[in-house]
Amino acid sequence: MAAALAPLVVVMGVSGSGKTTLGRLLAQRLGAEFLEGDNLHPPRNVERMAAGIPLTDADRRDWLLEIAQQLADARAGNHGLVVSCSALKRSYRDVLRAASTGLAFVHLNADRALLEARMDARTDHFMPASLLDSQLQTLEPPTPAERAASFDATLPAAQIAAQASAWLAKLPPPPKAKR
Repeated sequence: MAAALAPLVVVMGVSGSGKTTLGRLLAQRLGAEFLEGDNLHPPRNVERMAAGIPLTDADRRDWLLEIAQQLADARAGNHGLVVSCSALKRSYRDVLRAASTGLAFVHLNADRALLEARMDARTDHFMPASLLDSQLQTLEPPTPAERAASFDATLPAAQIAAQASAWLAKLPPPPKAKR
């Protein structure tokens, strides 16, 4: 009998949705490592965002490939990994999914007013609230067919972590990787 695959999860959503907070809690619940996806942005991306310039698909490409590599390495080593990553478009999620059999997406959802208030209250992040509209326009909410579920980001993070853990536990095993 084959060993169960360690969980691979991307906590996704626009800036201010609570990806980092939930990602850390979820990783603890799953006995997995947590990786802050923002830490993998190249300096040029951070500079652009800090200056209020939205990233393009081309800007995001190398960043997504780096996250995909981290997920692929975790899968190869069969160790659990939870990554915070906006993963705003389906094409971005496809890049991540291609690297990792069984990848699941936990989407955090909140209204613009709450997101903006959270972003305005942050003092330790490079992403200005002025980029929120760009992110909301770019967002293509994930579907269940993507091994994804959306959760209400207005709930306490511990409650969302419990809900997400329960959802992940009910997911069917991922399809076998093609050789």
